[in-house]
Amino acid sequence: MLAFIIGSAVGIIAGYAGGWTNTIIMRTIDVFYAFPSVLLAVALSGALGAGLGNALLSLTVVFIPPIARVAESVTTRLRSSDFIEAARASGADALTIVRVHVLGNVLGPIFVYATSLIAVSMILASGLSFLGLGVRPPSPEWGLMLNTLRTAIYVQPWVAALPGAMIFMVSISFNMLSDGLRSAMEVRQ
Repeated sequence: MLAFIIGSAVGIIAGYAGGWTNTIIMRTIDVFYAFPSVLLAVALSGALGAGLGNALLSLTVVFIPPIARVAESVTTRLRSSDFIEAARASGADALTIVRVHVLGNVLGPIFVYATSLIAVSMILASGLSFLGLGVRPPSPEWGLMLNTLRTAIYVQPWVAALPGAMIFMVSISFNMLSDGLRSAMEVRQ
């Protein structure tokens, strides 16, 4: 949610402002694209230390750039629309235009994209916990369970496979939810 809020705000500001503001914000976002998301999450979690809060912070930093990219592209496309030009001509200030006209048209595609990132973030969080960079042992988490149960894979393989199967099932469920949202929000011609 934090990546959704911050990424949407950054992308909408960059897309609506345009010009040099857009260039500065989006080139800063491009720096984060130089690193693969898994490597960036592991590096941030390793630097911050293990723990739930640090893992959430590193995942937030990893997922702000893609959400900001989508928000900026949708807002840039919307900025030259007739109803935005009409709002400017009527004397509305930029904050009112963004709040009333832009947010309603931009948040739908951003929300659909953000729901598709839930499965990826869940897999990344499990990977961080598996590596010992996520939650600490008394807390239940599927990546931590996989790490703990990997020694039992030769004795009871089905027990060790259960956390991995749950990660798979829930991530597929979120992908299906994202596809359903995308289908529901498509404008019929």
